[in-house]
Amino acid sequence: MSSVLLNNKIVNKSYKKDFPSLCHNSDGAVITYLDSASSSQKPAPVIDIMTRTQRTHYANIHRGLYSWSQETTNLYEGTRCKVAAFIGGDKSEVVFTKNATESINLIASSWGADNLKADDEIILTEMEHHANIVPWQLLQKRLGFKIKTIPVNDDLQLDLDAYKSLLSPQVKLVSFVDICNATGVINPSSQIIEIAKKYNPSIKVLLDATQGVIHRLIHVRKLGADFVVFTGHKLYGPTGVGVVWVNRDVLMAMSPYQGGGDMIDNVAFEGTIFKEGVERFEAGTPAIIEVIGLGEAIDYITNIGRENIFKHEKEVFMYLNDRLREIGSLVLYADKAERTAIASFNIEDCHPSDVAMILDNDNVYTRTGHHCCMPLMKIMGVEATIRASIGLYTDKDDIDRLCEALGKAKRMLL
Repeated sequence: MSSVLLNNKIVNKSYKKDFPSLCHNSDGAVITYLDSASSSQKPAPVIDIMTRTQRTHYANIHRGLYSWSQETTNLYEGTRCKVAAFIGGDKSEVVFTKNATESINLIASSWGADNLKADDEIILTEMEHHANIVPWQLLQKRLGFKIKTIPVNDDLQLDLDAYKSLLSPQVKLVSFVDICNATGVINPSSQIIEIAKKYNPSIKVLLDATQGVIHRLIHVRKLGADFVVFTGHKLYGPTGVGVVWVNRDVLMAMSPYQGGGDMIDNVAFEGTIFKEGVERFEAGTPAIIEVIGLGEAIDYITNIGRENIFKHEKEVFMYLNDRLREIGSLVLYADKAERTAIASFNIEDCHPSDVAMILDNDNVYTRTGHHCCMPLMKIMGVEATIRASIGLYTDKDDIDRLCEALGKAKRMLL
């Protein structure tokens, strides 16, 4: 593969070449994949290490004294170290789950169930993914606390003055998304956390960094959040693995999320003694191969250099927005807001599903629907949008093919 040296890092001239799925065109078709916000494609090193581990030394982890188990355990725990370094935390604060949704459910079930009461309040936002709404509603039915939401303004950005007015002595948690998956709007996460902690240092803050960890630097220590969650399959890793980082002081006081093997020190019918730290939250055999794949994805990103990825994505995203603005009758949502990697739009008088089907016929893959943000869609006054989202493998040719297909859709539908 052709490469260049930039800032003492090897940088591939064409990131797309690292992704086998994007180079697989046996029928001659060129695929334009613009659904990375939903799930990213996987680079060859991730695919290779997962296959190699299963072919050569697969074994269950933590309990085996034989060499295969030790080798696999080292890879699994090595990923915990890689994740910690990637987000500026400590390995003793990194818990593996199956996705970001389970990570939020873990926090709600473990911390929330023990710390929220009927007269308490929590604050969410109107742009949250359903994964940061429904778990709290389920817990609310049990405990009776109040859920309040930070509204969005006309530009689909959070109204921080309204947020400040929502804070009260009853607020125990602020939970919000770093980058909105439906619109690409970037939230001022540091400021939101600072406002909460300044009002009351005891307020806990959860940051959903599912999109943020991909497209900008997330440093948990500098942010000052208590919980940070994200998922592997959007970060060029496999499905089936997610992460929840928990500030160690908070984590040590949390009850186990699930019970079973590998999270216990001693079990008797009279009672069970649980392990300390992150191990108490990882019951049973985990997603071993998937965790190892996530570690390789982090290595892949780190070797390219996140500053190089961000620069590339910014250039492509600016080009995407410029091209979309040239298309008549196209409504680009949150166009005046600070956004990244995600463009959400509709063509006037065209159903988004009809447009998407025409794009699919031209091998341009986008996402249509409410993007698991139905409350936000209601505020926007639409049932669905077309969403084009980019990754490090997206290039300007992909954007040109998208816009050509959108022009075709207009001609066919209007």
